[in-house]
Amino acid sequence: MQPSSPPDKPTTGSRAPHHSRAVRILCLGSGILALVLAILGIFLPLLPTTPFILLAAACFARSSSRLHDWLLTQPVAGPVIRDWHNHRSMPARVKPWAVLLIVVSFSLSIWLMDSDWHRIMLGILMSVLLLALWRIPVRNEA
Repeated sequence: MQPSSPPDKPTTGSRAPHHSRAVRILCLGSGILALVLAILGIFLPLLPTTPFILLAAACFARSSSRLHDWLLTQPVAGPVIRDWHNHRSMPARVKPWAVLLIVVSFSLSIWLMDSDWHRIMLGILMSVLLLALWRIPVRNEA
């Protein structure tokens, strides 16, 4: 297991910004949008934060080394991104908490909805999210 790099030394990996200006602009816009959605996800229970942070990091890696390095130095986002980059898995102790939070927040939202259509859509969304979470490998930490 590789240790995470210290927060004061960003790791950009082997990705360099894309050579096409159009792709860089598209990735930059997508990265900014993903970062905004991640920030909103802190306050909105149905909007996930971590996937949007990882998406923003991937977009910034292809568009702006400066923004990618900045994101890696953030105290909350940096460790999450480096951890995913190094291991491509989640700690075993985190997965049950993620499942619990997803089930509780979606169940509460389904219970509060008046429309059957919205309840069905939330149930489908919860199922897809739980399936995606189930597919992420876990690792035991020493």
